[in-house]
Amino acid sequence: MILAAIEFDNLHQILRNLYTEMMPLCASMAGIAKGIAGLGALFYVSYRVWQSLARTEPIDVYPLLRPFAIGLCIMFFPTIVLGTINSVLSPVVRGTNQILETQTMDMHLYAELKDRLEYEAMMRDPSTAYLVSNEEFDRQLDELGWSPSDLMTMAGMYIDRAMYKTRKFIRDMFRELLELVFHAAALLIDTLRTFFLVVLSILGPLAFAFSVWDGFQSTMIQWMCRYISVYLWLPVADLFSAILAKIQVLILQNDIERLATDPTFAIDAANGAYIVFMIIGIIGYITIPTVANWVIQASGVGNYTRNVNAVIVKGGNTIKGKLF
Repeated sequence: MILAAIEFDNLHQILRNLYTEMMPLCASMAGIAKGIAGLGALFYVSYRVWQSLARTEPIDVYPLLRPFAIGLCIMFFPTIVLGTINSVLSPVVRGTNQILETQTMDMHLYAELKDRLEYEAMMRDPSTAYLVSNEEFDRQLDELGWSPSDLMTMAGMYIDRAMYKTRKFIRDMFRELLELVFHAAALLIDTLRTFFLVVLSILGPLAFAFSVWDGFQSTMIQWMCRYISVYLWLPVADLFSAILAKIQVLILQNDIERLATDPTFAIDAANGAYIVFMIIGIIGYITIPTVANWVIQASGVGNYTRNVNAVIVKGGNTIKGKLF
């Protein structure tokens, strides 16, 4: 499954390139946003200046600078707004990704060590060595004669070897299927995240423009909260995967220790624990939007988060129904 993981990494890179390629579209939306913001700024300034004149009060110039500051943000939206937010949050993404890569590398190393110890443990026992070694299987067959008892033993060896290979094939296939679904769930989260970020980025100038108007001042803050919340989906997913990888490392370390000291250790039970944690990881991915929303509370973002969770839960139930 290492090759499959590499292919999924390429897909994640395509999504990152997609976000970068779509960012110039903000400029075309900025022209419309400048017109909306300019009209809003006219009413915003006129209303406050007229209010101060009607009350014969001095005009407070500082609040009147707000529309002009927002206008500058709209004019240089990709650089000032998106560039600043992405520059602040990108180290978080790189840091969590580095944590994930470290844990994943350790998991692969321990998995290779466990497979080698499992092979050596079965080779030490003559009753199981012929199951994993063709040379040992041929040697034991050569030692048998052609008596009826030897023929029965030979037939039993063929049956045991076929059953072992079939059981191992089914187990490995099921593990690869779960790992494929696990990577697909991570890709689903990253795809939805990229789509939401692209839409929020392109329509961001409009959100800033409407925030100039009275009654819509919170639009800009809500947009920023939603953008940051969605941006954090990937770091949360990487941390979630790193935790699962660390759990697998601890399981592998325990299996390696028992393989080295306990000759009666049941290998199938250890593989079952691995499968159970993979299923837990697949189901746990549905909580990523909720956890990211805990970090940055985005007002009004709960509806689409619930919809995303509902879609992922429905997909997880469908997959679980097909597997079981």
